[in-house]
Amino acid sequence: MRGKGGPDGSKRRIVVTRKLPEAVEERLRAAFTVALNPDDKPFMPDRLVKAMQMADGLLCAVTDAVNSTVLHAEGRRRAEIVANFGVGVNNIDLDAAKAAGVIVGNTPDVLTDATADLAIALMLAATRRMSEAEALLRRGGWDGFRPTGLLGAGLQGRTLGIVGMGRIGQAVARRANRGFGMRVIYFNRSELGPFFDFAAVPLERVEDVMEQADIVSLHIPGGAETRGMISASVIDRMRPGAYLINTARGDVVDEEALVAALRHGRLAGAGLDVFRDEPRVPRDLLDLPGVTLLPHIGSATVETRTAMGMLAVDNLEAHFAGRELPARVV
Repeated sequence: MRGKGGPDGSKRRIVVTRKLPEAVEERLRAAFTVALNPDDKPFMPDRLVKAMQMADGLLCAVTDAVNSTVLHAEGRRRAEIVANFGVGVNNIDLDAAKAAGVIVGNTPDVLTDATADLAIALMLAATRRMSEAEALLRRGGWDGFRPTGLLGAGLQGRTLGIVGMGRIGQAVARRANRGFGMRVIYFNRSELGPFFDFAAVPLERVEDVMEQADIVSLHIPGGAETRGMISASVIDRMRPGAYLINTARGDVVDEEALVAALRHGRLAGAGLDVFRDEPRVPRDLLDLPGVTLLPHIGSATVETRTAMGMLAVDNLEAHFAGRELPARVV
């Protein structure tokens, strides 16, 4: 039953699975009867089931597995909508949600610039060996300036390969081309029109990008269709001395194959913000000096995370007011 009020005239009840920026939580408190998560502990599956049964809507994060079991658990499901805090929705079983009549919304666009900025930061960190240099300094191993010390690679004139030329991929390409004079090539699973305001060359296969790029940056969505897409055979096609940057989803990369390529010196380095089994990071990656590792902070600016939360609330308010969601997935 839509409408701002519940069946008894009260505000709609929303369960929020993670701690959100204060401005977002204030708005939620004003608009709904809301159950917040002040200690920010992730929900276990049974708690997600309970939330779907007790609330009219769920505001979840990309760490919450809203799967078929949660959506079709025994007992009366009350929730009408799942508002995802994130653009990627591979944490939600969309087919199961559609079958259950549950609306799903996400938060696209608002995190594009922050994530693109971080991808560029990872490129600079990897190519200039920043993590390795900082570790040397912090452990007291730096003995002063050396003309040949910690030499890295510049970005100017290099070829950047983008895998996944959506909003974020385009933003990264624009920064690389305009800011560093990089040549941009890309692979996208669907054909794109000639609307770029910068030079970018489409290639037919992801392997073609790997063979030609000095740096490869991944911007493909997660999910069954892309899981393991950057496989051992694909990584083997990368140019010797190339770099891999991933701010997309960890499960798109064969981490063991990446470790092997880095350990054997085939690749010069990598910059990773996401991992296959978060928050676990493979020890082999932690031990490699040529890798910059970040804890999934692609969209982690105050402005961006607040905007994401506000868009999630927009989705909730639109649904209960009987309007189309500004960002609906199913």
